[in-house]
Amino acid sequence: MDSNDQNTSAVLSVRNAVANAIVGKDSVILRVLLAMLARGHILLEDIPGVGKTTLAVAFSKALALKYSRIQFTPDILPSDVTGFSVYDKDTGSMSYTPGAVLCNLFLADELNRATSRTQSALLEAMEEGQVTVDGITYTIEQPFIVIATQNPVGAAGTQLLPESQVDRFMVRLSLGYPEHKDEVSLLERKQGKNLLDLVETVLSSDDLERMREEVDKIHVDAAIFNYIVLLIGETRRHRDILVGGSPRASLALTAMSKAMAYVQGRDYVIPKDITPLITDTIAHRLVLRPGADNENITVEMILDSIIRTVSEPRIS
Repeated sequence: MDSNDQNTSAVLSVRNAVANAIVGKDSVILRVLLAMLARGHILLEDIPGVGKTTLAVAFSKALALKYSRIQFTPDILPSDVTGFSVYDKDTGSMSYTPGAVLCNLFLADELNRATSRTQSALLEAMEEGQVTVDGITYTIEQPFIVIATQNPVGAAGTQLLPESQVDRFMVRLSLGYPEHKDEVSLLERKQGKNLLDLVETVLSSDDLERMREEVDKIHVDAAIFNYIVLLIGETRRHRDILVGGSPRASLALTAMSKAMAYVQGRDYVIPKDITPLITDTIAHRLVLRPGADNENITVEMILDSIIRTVSEPRIS
């Protein structure tokens, strides 16, 4: 078995392991794994009870990641996330107590119930892989991934996440309700069992980091770079979009496309790696003009139109 086949097999083993706890959501599982391989963070937006937390824990087990979780409420402090310093009377100096974010996989559950100050405590960790407490910087061990969940805006106790924070999530995904047959299967599996006990460790955190390094090396042709910039550029010029995709959006789409090529067993990106990922990677970064909602215009509709409008490049 060559290296490309081994990569595809490894990805499939992770997806199957997580699928033991998350029934009928293979597409979402794959996209979470793609974001992990692309060194990105994941925002799960959905109603309570569909398995967002279970999904995060299942990935931590399948990949042997050091896992930490905070259930965000208005009384959670920034120091709960980043850690804090306390005076050690034995040494006469300040001693650092690590916060919950110093781990491999951090679940920020119901992030949009926290105060803005606490939400902002995550920004440095997400962007730079480090936290700064009392002027001292502490590096977070790699791989480091944030999976944040948020209830739909309008639910009790929620507020909009600031655009600067939403933009730092590589993808926004939704599990949604299961299909009838999948929910029946879920009930059958659950009888007398904890579904997470069915998730086996199939790779190590070192394996994940090695795969991320291999994804970094995936070749991207100049025509592909141009295609991505054209797609993002259309979001900046569209008459129904007030705020289009930033250069961070272009970088995210490129990284996700490289991860898609990797799991397909290729060492180069083609246009078909890009188009299935645009909505998940770009939609949450766009702001519609006032009144567009009243005209039943959605970001997803606009992105579909852009995909049809911009011609795919030919790659030799």
